[in-house]
Amino acid sequence: MQNNKPRLYGETIGIIGGGQLGRMMATMARHMGYRLIVLDPTPNCPAAQIADQQIVASYDDLDAVKQLAERSDVVTYEFENVDLSAARYLELEGLLPQGAHSLEITQDREKEKQAMVKSNQPVAPFSIVSNEVDLKTATETIGFPAVVKTCRGGYDGKGQIKLATHADLHHAKSLLAESDRLIYEAWVDFDCEISVVFTRAKNGQIIFFPIGENIHRDHILHTTIVPARVEPIVIERAKQAAVAIAETIDVVGTFAIELFVKNTDIYINELAPRPHNSGHYTIEACNVSQFEQHIRAICGLPLLPVHFHGAAVMVNLLGDNLNDYFTDVNRLNQGHVHMYGKDEIKLKRKVGHVTFVGQELDQLLDQLKTESLI
Repeated sequence: MQNNKPRLYGETIGIIGGGQLGRMMATMARHMGYRLIVLDPTPNCPAAQIADQQIVASYDDLDAVKQLAERSDVVTYEFENVDLSAARYLELEGLLPQGAHSLEITQDREKEKQAMVKSNQPVAPFSIVSNEVDLKTATETIGFPAVVKTCRGGYDGKGQIKLATHADLHHAKSLLAESDRLIYEAWVDFDCEISVVFTRAKNGQIIFFPIGENIHRDHILHTTIVPARVEPIVIERAKQAAVAIAETIDVVGTFAIELFVKNTDIYINELAPRPHNSGHYTIEACNVSQFEQHIRAICGLPLLPVHFHGAAVMVNLLGDNLNDYFTDVNRLNQGHVHMYGKDEIKLKRKVGHVTFVGQELDQLLDQLKTESLI
């Protein structure tokens, strides 16, 4: 049974997960006057650096989850791979406004695809593969090129392989040997990828942020350009899809949907039941960020209407490109820098981001290209 009483300043928000999303949630919650406690196995993790307390324990440690519940007035999470038994416990205690249902769906690609189909949204042809017979059938019915993904886990391109021809099937078989199930999807030769980031209140109200266009390098999000350079009908279809999916799985809080765009058609790719990397631009480019709206939603406060400056470009900082951006800091005279407080700088791992804000997108892009910032 959820507690519908608004949670106000001075009360305590528990966050499961201590990475950069938890850190940005915590930063905003701190501005709003909340106390914070983080559950994460890594001492002094990025979110814990902002919080009042940290419980150092694994996410599936139910004793630690009970400690979190005892010390919190409301609980949220920064990633979808939260232990389901822990989430259900917190939901029963009336502490998890987002509930366990959206977690159960989004942490399993089979259930995620089923939810998309149930909400009557367009997806690429797919099949669930549990053994090599299923794999053979999928190749015959869906064909090539295709992509196979693990049904659980995987991020930033990990746990997925593109199959161009039959000659690549040995890669899929190796991945299958390490997993209980795979999802086999037709490869979408898309024009671009976009993200719909929105916040849904407990009463069902949905507030959208401007839709961004995502550019990846080595399967990792590199740049988000806002507004997305797509036709108005694509924006409308993407928002309609988001509403249908949000209602199907009863979303509460900030949520993100990644979609492929081909001409004016859309294909839903993945769901994220929390603030998203592609929504970081909202911190400076909008009057209210994805993180503030999330805190408002889970605490039962009214959502704010969104006003946008007009143009934004967010670039992820990885161990690979970090030095490139700080070699000459004068080039960042229009860039808002966020560093995540991570102990180690690793290749292909996100350590921060920088957001450039303007009023007109073409002008902003031209400037950033001229200065070799994108």
